[in-house]
Amino acid sequence: MTFQDLQLREEILKAIQDLGFQQPTEIQQKAIPELISEGSSDFVGLAQTGTGKTAAFGLPMLHLMDTEDRKVQAVILSPTRELGIQIAAELKNFAKYLPGVQVCAVYGGASIEGQMREIRQGANIIVATPGRLLDILERGKIDLSQVKYLVLDEADEMLNMGFKDALDDILRHTPKEKRTWLFSATMPQEVRRIAKNYMTDPLEVVIGKQNSGNKNIEHQYVVVRQSDRYEALKRLLDYYPDIFGLIFCRTKIETQEVADKLIKDGYNAEALHGDLSQAQRDLVMKRFRQHSLQILVATDVAARGIDVNDISHVMHYMIPDDIEVYTHRSGRTGRAGKTGISIAILTPRDERRVREIENQIKQQMQRIQPPKGQDICEKQLLHLVARVAEKEASAGMDTFLPNAYEKLQDFTKEELIQKFLSFEFERFLNYYENAQDLSNSAEDSSRRREPRGADTGFTRFFLNIGALDGANKGSLLKFLCDTTGLRSNSVGRIDLMKGFSFFEVPEADCDTVLSSLKNSDFEGKRVSVEVSKPRKDEGGGGGGFRKSSGGGGSRYSGGGNSDRRDSDRRDSGRRKRF
Repeated sequence: MTFQDLQLREEILKAIQDLGFQQPTEIQQKAIPELISEGSSDFVGLAQTGTGKTAAFGLPMLHLMDTEDRKVQAVILSPTRELGIQIAAELKNFAKYLPGVQVCAVYGGASIEGQMREIRQGANIIVATPGRLLDILERGKIDLSQVKYLVLDEADEMLNMGFKDALDDILRHTPKEKRTWLFSATMPQEVRRIAKNYMTDPLEVVIGKQNSGNKNIEHQYVVVRQSDRYEALKRLLDYYPDIFGLIFCRTKIETQEVADKLIKDGYNAEALHGDLSQAQRDLVMKRFRQHSLQILVATDVAARGIDVNDISHVMHYMIPDDIEVYTHRSGRTGRAGKTGISIAILTPRDERRVREIENQIKQQMQRIQPPKGQDICEKQLLHLVARVAEKEASAGMDTFLPNAYEKLQDFTKEELIQKFLSFEFERFLNYYENAQDLSNSAEDSSRRREPRGADTGFTRFFLNIGALDGANKGSLLKFLCDTTGLRSNSVGRIDLMKGFSFFEVPEADCDTVLSSLKNSDFEGKRVSVEVSKPRKDEGGGGGGFRKSSGGGGSRYSGGGNSDRRDSDRRDSGRRKRF
C-alpha cells in the first residue's frame, strides 16, 4: 500500500512526496481510512513509540480541515514541550500546500503573550501541553467552542506526568459533538476512564501486542559493580565509534552529572532535562537532530519528546523503576524500519529485573560482557583506518606535499603506517593498556556480597517512609539527594515497602546521612533513619542498632499492624536484626 491508496487530498500527497515518504506504517494504514471516512466514530489507536502516530492523526486531520475557517478547529494535546514542538513542525510540513492552515505550538517556557497573539491572528490548529493551554483558557484568550477534532497524543504519559485534572478541565471547554482521537502506547485504567467519559463508542485499533517491544531493537545488558557503572558506560561508548545515541538517567541531577563527566572526558555529549531553560533545550535538540551532537543524556520525561531518526543506541545508565518506561526509552531507536541496540547497565542486584523486562517486551535480553580494553582499541583502530581509507585527498594540500615527502622519504610504508596510527591512537592505547576486566569485578562483587546485606562498600539504612506515605523510589531518591547532598549515582539499592524502606549509600557517607536526615521530614512526616547490620545467620555477624537518627517513635509508625505482618512475609527476620 502507498499513500496514494489512502485517498488523501492532492495537496497533502504532494507534501508527503516532497518529504520522501512512500509507504504508510501499519498504524497509518489502519487509522487514516477510518478517520477520513464519513460518519466515523471516535478513535483509540494503541501503538508503540516510533510507529508513525503523528502522521496517523495529522494527515486525516489536515484532509478534513476547512481551510477557510480561521477559528480553532483542532487541538492536539501532548505531554512534553519537545513532543509538541515536533508535532507542530511535522504538521506544518504536511500542510505545506494548504495555505489556509495555521499551526500554533503552545507550551511552557516560552512567551505566553507571543502564543496568545498567534492564536488571535487565526491559528486553526493548536498543538499544546495541557498546563500552558489551561493557563491560556483561564485567561480567556482562546475559544475551544468550535473545536471539531481533539487528539490526545501519548495519553498514558500525560496521566503519568500528573495532567489528569488539567485534561478534565480542558475537555470540559470543548463541544460534545467533536471527534476525539486518542493515541497511546499503553492503555492503563486512567486512560480507559478518559475514553469512557469523553468518547462515544470509540473504534479501537491495536498495532502489535500491547506493551511489547519493537522487534527491530536488539536488547542487551551488562553487569558491573555500582562503582564501575560510569566506566562501563565509557567503554560501551568507545566500543561503538559511530554511535549516535541516547543515554537515559533516572533524575535531573544524575543526568547533568553524567553529561558533565562525559564532556570533561572528551565526548561530544550534552544533557537534556527539565532544569534547562527552553532556549537551552531547543539548542540541544537542534544540535542532536542535525547530528552535530553525538550523545544526548536525558531524563525519562524527555523520552516522549525526542523524535529523531537514525538513533543507533539507547543506553540505560540505571534501569527505570517502571518497566514500561524501559520500553518507551528503547523505542527511540529502531525506528522507520531500521535496527537499533538497547543496552542496560546493571549491578548484580539489578539482574533479577531482566526477567521482568523480557516479560514486558516479549523478547529475550542478551547478556554481554563489558568491552575489554584490547577489544576497544582494536575497534577504534579499524574505525580510524576505515575513515582514512575513505577520505579524499584535499586539493589544497598539493603545495605542501613535496616538503612532507622529503621529510618522510627514509621510512618504509609499514613504518609510516605504524607512526601515523601511533600518533593518532596513543590516547586509547595508554588509557586501556592495563584496564581492569569489569565483568570479573562484578562477579567477584556478587560472590562477596552477603545475603540480604548491603553491597560491598555500602551501608544499609532503614527509613520509616514507605508507599503508604506517598513515596516511590524516584521520590525517595530525590529526597535523599536533596537532604543529604549526595549525588544520585552514589545511592545504591532502594527497597520500598508499604510503611518503610531500605536504602544503601557508600560507607564513607554514613555519618553525613544520619546527621542530614535528623529532624527532617518527608511530605510532612517526621523521618526516622537507622543503620543496620546483617544477622549472624546471614554471615554478617552481630545484631542490634549501631546508630540511629530521627524523631523517635516506632520505625513502623504509619504502617500499622498490617505493615508488620507484611514485613514478616517479605523480609523474614529483619525486625530481629535491628
